[in-house]
Amino acid sequence: MATKRKVRPRFDGWCFAIVNNRLAEIFFENNDRKKKSTVWGHCYVKRSEYKTKREQHQIDTDIKKCCFTYRNKKYTRKET
Repeated sequence: MATKRKVRPRFDGWCFAIVNNRLAEIFFENNDRKKKSTVWGHCYVKRSEYKTKREQHQIDTDIKKCCFTYRNKKYTRKET
């Protein structure tokens, strides 16, 4: 009888970012072994969709850290 290997759960998350000079939510996976993140996808959003002060503060802090360009099905981090 074969034993099952334990699979470590991966952390999938999302944050706000600037993608192609527009506000977007990006969805990513953190890889602990390689110590890097992989962006799965994004969707463009409007800032007016988020009304609370906490959401507005999250947008402000996230877009300072995350700026990407999406071209030819690949994400490239921009230097800020």
